[in-house]
Amino acid sequence: MVNQKELKEHIYSLEKALLNSEVRKSPDRLNELIADDFVEYSSTGEIYDKENILNRLPNEEDPGITMSNFKLKYLSATTVLTTFKVFIESKQKYSLRSSVWMLNNNKWQMTFHQGTVTDLGY
Repeated sequence: MVNQKELKEHIYSLEKALLNSEVRKSPDRLNELIADDFVEYSSTGEIYDKENILNRLPNEEDPGITMSNFKLKYLSATTVLTTFKVFIESKQKYSLRSSVWMLNNNKWQMTFHQGTVTDLGY
């Protein structure tokens, strides 16, 4: 049986990693964290797949992202939903985020992500 507290901490660390500039600039690390069938509905309204992420993120400047209000919900023994808020320093904007993580070959990978811009700074 999975220790729920440990799993929450582990998934939190993976979400934090994806906000980290070093990880975002590493195609190899991004490839490990993102599932092959990944889909993102971005806060700009665009839809991205894994190939786009691997090509785009390593070339971006660090946007300075901080995360708060992290929550995790179990969807199944091998699938979890995360929800949280981020502040993007470079844009001076908040967004609400959600991700679906699945256990693939004994490693957790993000399979879905969505960002929604909000004015709420709570």
